[in-house]
Amino acid sequence: MATIIVTESNLEEIKASDKTVLLDFYADWCVPCKRLGPVLEDISEENPDIIVGKINVEDEPDIAEEFGIMSVPTLIVLKYGDEADKAVGFRTKAQILDLLD
Repeated sequence: MATIIVTESNLEEIKASDKTVLLDFYADWCVPCKRLGPVLEDISEENPDIIVGKINVEDEPDIAEEFGIMSVPTLIVLKYGDEADKAVGFRTKAQILDLLD
């Protein structure tokens, strides 16, 4: 499954999913965010049971505020709509997969 662009219009549907959700809060100017993109694409393609959503904090400031995002990149794992884990800064594929367990 490809990554999904998360906006105000689809956030509630994504949060309501019974699948594990990995949200990537990023900004276009952020170099670590750009490095993280291909890693998240790989995770998304290799794990169809996980929803990977990308949220541009400049385009969706209300969502960033809702989740208390203070810096990018920030990854948040949701399970049954609740925050299960969080990581700030670049993470390797193995580290991200550990967050999802």
